[in-house]
Amino acid sequence: MSMPVLYLSHGAPPLADDDLWTRQLADWSAGLPRPSSILVVSAHWENAPLTVGATTTVPLEYDFWGFPDHYYDVTYEAPGAPELAASVGALLGSAHSDPGRGLDHGAYVPLKEMYPDADVPVLQMSMPSLDPAELFEVGQRLAPLRDEGVLIVGSGFFTHNLSGLRRDPAGTAPTWSAEFDHWGAEALAARDFDALLDFEHKSPAARLAHPRTEHFAPLFVSMGAALGTTATPKQVIDGYWHGLAKRSVQFD
Repeated sequence: MSMPVLYLSHGAPPLADDDLWTRQLADWSAGLPRPSSILVVSAHWENAPLTVGATTTVPLEYDFWGFPDHYYDVTYEAPGAPELAASVGALLGSAHSDPGRGLDHGAYVPLKEMYPDADVPVLQMSMPSLDPAELFEVGQRLAPLRDEGVLIVGSGFFTHNLSGLRRDPAGTAPTWSAEFDHWGAEALAARDFDALLDFEHKSPAARLAHPRTEHFAPLFVSMGAALGTTATPKQVIDGYWHGLAKRSVQFD
């Protein structure tokens, strides 16, 4: 059975305090086939050439600042995935290794809600660039992993402009966030991958929704890995968190 591919909006460390969002993530994973391992491409790791992280002891990267102390006490002791790292290298022709690089919050924050027992091997992989076409091709080359039971997860945020954050986590979204989110939802429903890849020119408010594009970029890896499917993507989570769109998608 071929595994689905995910793109999820991962949230900041306070995601753990959001009862709705944590329940949505837990319910989502409960409906998925059990993965043999998980490959995460996070907005928070850009490194060229493409690099895979720790495969034995997998530490956490507390890659955020200014939060209360208890967010730095979170643990997630998932097993490493050396076989998956070897498969990634084989499919891509090569992949550099950084054995000391652990899971950043784009990986462990959502996984702690989706797989709280930390009993599925996890590997994180860097984005070698933010070029949509290059990332899409990476996803295409990784697609055979789905037939090996690997859950490929692109982890970003559907809109991401921290200067536009609003205090109320459940409040209405600013116009630029709502317009981009609506456009993206329609493009996904139509499987208009060409428009999504060219979102900087095709979408409304692109520069406001993504002043820098690293949080949208993992979607391109997910789309590439799902190119061989014809099903309409399932838009599993929507709504807004502090004005940012948390739209999350499953490609079957």
